[in-house]
Amino acid sequence: MNSSLEFLQVMRRDRIWFEDPVRIVPRVLTSLYSLWVRLTYPFASIGRGVSIHYTWDFRKYLARRVVLGNWVLIRKDVHFGISCPDAAEKGSPVIIIEDNCAIHRRVQISARNRIHLGQGVILSASVLVMDHNHEFRDITRPIREQGITEGGTIRIEQGCWIGHGAAIVCGAGELVLGRNSVVGANTVVTKSYPANSVIVGNPARVIRQFDPIKKTWLPRVDTSTAESGKA
Repeated sequence: MNSSLEFLQVMRRDRIWFEDPVRIVPRVLTSLYSLWVRLTYPFASIGRGVSIHYTWDFRKYLARRVVLGNWVLIRKDVHFGISCPDAAEKGSPVIIIEDNCAIHRRVQISARNRIHLGQGVILSASVLVMDHNHEFRDITRPIREQGITEGGTIRIEQGCWIGHGAAIVCGAGELVLGRNSVVGANTVVTKSYPANSVIVGNPARVIRQFDPIKKTWLPRVDTSTAESGKA
């Protein structure tokens, strides 16, 4: 039975290519670009099987501050930005992406201090992950001339899924999303949440959480957010 299923899957895939053989062109370009990046970009480290779409927006000289694990997938129009003052110098990595992470279309990762994605993290399309903000407090100067804040660090732990259009922004300190958490579409996350949480809204709140004692998912009200919203 497994053989029959595999045969049907192969036939279905081959039929798709036969119906529109031009679809193979972007895949070939992505494979060639991935090889080019591997051979020429001076990453802190890069693992096996990394696939990077040829529209990836990133400066080569900053690659020494980036770690890519095995089987990392970077889709179309993804942007990596590094804003630390000594970005051109060799130092500790500020973007760390562990094995089996998937970064989908139009994701923007902007790091000043450190952004760390654990194994198997999925960033859906149009997600923003930024460990700093734009400075705006000096009202006598245009915002564009005020630079960026000191910011903090972001760690998204193993197995998290970040929904379409979500924003994870750390203004200061350490922001940690616990392992296997889900962030809903268009959610704005600005603080840490525990493992196995389902987080939605703007401001973000926990609506469900796994109870390890009862071994079941339970509804939960994020009281701190609810109280701040009433205020």
